[in-house]
Amino acid sequence: MSNTVTAGVFRPGTGLALEELNVAAPGPGLVEVELRATGVCHSDLHVLDGAWPAESPLVMGHEGAGVVRRIGKGVDQVTPGTHVVLSWFAPCRRCRNCAAGKAWLCTGTTALANTLPDGGSPFTDSSGARVDPYLGLGTFSGTVVVPESALVPVPEEIPFSVGALMGCSVTTGVGAVLNTATVRPGESAVVFGCGGVGLAVVMGLSLVGAGPIVAVDLSEERLERAREFGATVTLNPRTDDVAAVLQERFSGVDYAFEAIGNPGVISTLGSVLAPGGAAVLVGMTAVGATATIDPFDLADQGKRILGCNYGSSVAAVDVPRLARLFLDGKLPLDRLISSERPLGELSAAVEELRAGEGLRSVLVP
Repeated sequence: MSNTVTAGVFRPGTGLALEELNVAAPGPGLVEVELRATGVCHSDLHVLDGAWPAESPLVMGHEGAGVVRRIGKGVDQVTPGTHVVLSWFAPCRRCRNCAAGKAWLCTGTTALANTLPDGGSPFTDSSGARVDPYLGLGTFSGTVVVPESALVPVPEEIPFSVGALMGCSVTTGVGAVLNTATVRPGESAVVFGCGGVGLAVVMGLSLVGAGPIVAVDLSEERLERAREFGATVTLNPRTDDVAAVLQERFSGVDYAFEAIGNPGVISTLGSVLAPGGAAVLVGMTAVGATATIDPFDLADQGKRILGCNYGSSVAAVDVPRLARLFLDGKLPLDRLISSERPLGELSAAVEELRAGEGLRSVLVP
């Protein structure tokens, strides 16, 4: 039996709007989840603004948390009533990278094709036409049907709004520190961009005892929050020559995290690094964007560039770890949330993100 839900649908050439859709019952290997919270992320904005091309109508959204309602045949890791976080990069669990413990590099996932594992979609509109789930999830909806591998059970004590952010931004930011860069205590770092992902990077750096931790942003509100999360120095490019300050005060830093996806900023990362330092590309650029580097400087000074997809995380391992750290008071993830809105205010939440206002908006379907 299918459900009827209200969902945020993006149609190429038309834009984003709320529509009534049908959601099919979960088939083999699939799970129906009643969503209780979903984050609004820059990856959604990339699609809405055309930076990432979309060829078909999409139910947008990919950060979600909720409660399992129904399971399909063969599902054995969750049961109705289980509280779950949704992972936007559902691994196939069979390819070479999955077998090697590198699920974030899975080559068998269909998430990037915006489909379920069988190539289908659970959503249809009022005319019966197919609407695809963005990144295989489509969390701007009250109900989703997703592959079992996209679900991570979490303790019921985890607020749904916090769990939603663990599905993408928090796992990406903290994972960039712990997994991609493997920052050690006492190593220095700068974080460019203090939105949700950048602030999660700051939290991760504080968690491992990095120092100094420098946060860079145009928003004084975000810089203040970065200080709360462990930044020891904050710089605003409107008034500070960031590269000059970092070289003069610290002789460069060991790690430079770019959490914006801005090619211009990426091009400057080499200039803020100490010899042997690493630039970590966490923010996602538009498709086809390019940045410039000084190859002689990288070779001569032994500097590195590290790509970071999903914080180099295995969701089934990293999300429970983040949940424990939150419950132990070591990651104040609830402080990342600047507003909670009903799904009906989706457009306002998107505009807030586009304007760079606040920290993270969470929708409550």
